Amino acid sequence: MHIVNSPRLARAVALAAIVCVSGVFTLGVAPATAAPGDDFYRPPAEFASAPGSIVRTEPMPLFAAVPGTAGGWPGTGQRVMYTSRLQDYSPTAVTGTFIDATRPWTGSGPRPTVIIAPGTVGQGDQCAPSKAFSTGLNVTTAPISLSANQEALSADVWSALGARVFVTDYIGLGTPGVHTYVNRLEEAHAVLDAARAANALSGSGPETPLALWGYSQGGGAAAAAAELQSSYAPELNIKGTWAGGPPADLLTVLGRIDGNLIGGAVGFAINGFVARYPELAKPLHERITPEGRAVLNTLATECIGDVITNQPFLHTSTYTNDHKSLLDNLRDIPEAGPVFDAQRLGTLTPSSPVLVTSGRNDDTVPYEQARQLAVDWCDRGANVTFRTNDLPPIAPGTTLPNHFGPELVDGYGTNGAVSYILDRFDDTPVEEGCTLG
Repeated sequence: MHIVNSPRLARAVALAAIVCVSGVFTLGVAPATAAPGDDFYRPPAEFASAPGSIVRTEPMPLFAAVPGTAGGWPGTGQRVMYTSRLQDYSPTAVTGTFIDATRPWTGSGPRPTVIIAPGTVGQGDQCAPSKAFSTGLNVTTAPISLSANQEALSADVWSALGARVFVTDYIGLGTPGVHTYVNRLEEAHAVLDAARAANALSGSGPETPLALWGYSQGGGAAAAAAELQSSYAPELNIKGTWAGGPPADLLTVLGRIDGNLIGGAVGFAINGFVARYPELAKPLHERITPEGRAVLNTLATECIGDVITNQPFLHTSTYTNDHKSLLDNLRDIPEAGPVFDAQRLGTLTPSSPVLVTSGRNDDTVPYEQARQLAVDWCDRGANVTFRTNDLPPIAPGTTLPNHFGPELVDGYGTNGAVSYILDRFDDTPVEEGCTLG
């Protein structure tokens, strides 16, 4: 790590902290649709099919005003709709936020772009991250819902360092259709096509230095994009990736969150997979009570803050006919095995360096499966650094201390992910092979 990392990182994080303070049978889940009157999120009848194509843009104010300064957020925002691909590779429209830099790039080489894959925000259209960038908190009344801009810190840190930023909304958030939560292929496509869209918007071309950045759901999305990049978007110049707390083994992750503060996120996953794999609908329907199907319908319209308020510590066994967990029921459904096997990360090889981090006592995304992802990539010859966060267990099952605590330390500490990515942008040599700390 070169010597200027710590001072510039400290200034960027301090600035960011100030900113942040201030109809088909699918278990009854109706496809989410864009909010009435929110025309930007409704795709036109025809749009360019090439991945990464810009469908439309509009200027967007960014919620930030640093006390004592006239500049506010160190970047200018646009809401963007771009083309991506569903898991069957058919074109789909996705939205996101592009923040062009207004400060000099503090590193060496050309100005880079950081593609941010958001952590879990929910499944309702109102939860799309781009809807909260203008206000910091998106509040709706139909349904009553609150969704905070969870990526304000990461976006502002990179903006303060002079990088461009693109935050994807993922497929089906804001735009028509069910958000396919933690779907490996669709998340990877949305992230990589966001990089293509960012290059088009900046006019900097495919040689633009890029980094993929994400934690939790975002860590899984960034990891999926890193290992699919060489086949799906080989022209992109990805210098490095941070995959923090990645859900690499989805069934293990769903088993961990069942019954914890955000247990309702299990429903986000079920809704998304039923939308893409209709063969799951009938066997799940037979195992879930009518009350359980109603809860799934409700979860399809909620943000993660609503889940914490309305269904905290949700146990799926409450809503199954045999009173076993939904995970146990999935293991008994022959159609489910191949679906969840296809979501496993670590079966492909990233072609650029990756930093994987995980908290040993993470109560939401288990440590062991995150470390196994790093081991699997190492066995395939990837360049991987794995770092363990040893934060002791604090109020297990409540998600916030032991899942988000490591995000702050591993992401923004002086030897964290920002420093790792800065070194990749500066072409600082990285040790070949694997470092499994």
